[in-house]
Amino acid sequence: DAIRAMGGSAVANGDDISSWEGAQRLINTAVESFGDLHVLINNAGILRDRMLVNMTEDEWDAVIKVHLKGTFAPARHAAAYWRDQAKVKGGPVDARIITTTSVSGIYGNIGQTNYGAAKAGIASFTVIAARELGRYGVTVNSISPSAFTRMTEDLRNYTEEDKETRSPKWIAPVATWLV
Repeated sequence: DAIRAMGGSAVANGDDISSWEGAQRLINTAVESFGDLHVLINNAGILRDRMLVNMTEDEWDAVIKVHLKGTFAPARHAAAYWRDQAKVKGGPVDARIITTTSVSGIYGNIGQTNYGAAKAGIASFTVIAARELGRYGVTVNSISPSAFTRMTEDLRNYTEEDKETRSPKWIAPVATWLV
């Protein structure tokens, strides 16, 4: 509604992006609604923080599924779409994938073995996907925001200045710049 109120076009898709079929429907929804696909921003995530000795298999699996498969599945379907477009066009398309990693995946954070492993996997996924998809004209980058969000508010005592400077409103422009 906010996008439409500002004169833009938007469509919602409530599919589970960590499901193969849901990710395919997501990409199909974009193409059917807008006639093409130019950018995929992979930003889904959840936390199930727990010290390693207390972490359950379900907590591990849930985080890995949402972050890793939820990055892979939409990217795979988008990449197949762009590969087909490049073949039809006879040359590269102009497309982008932007993934979201985290300082927890780069430097580690106590109580986040599942989250850190997933985010490190996304960083590696991004490097490899960029190498694979460049031939089709797809640029793949990642952002690693350190943001104050509902997911991070309990990780430490944030000051009001932290909350402002780490606001998600500063992350969206970085993703937009990469597009």
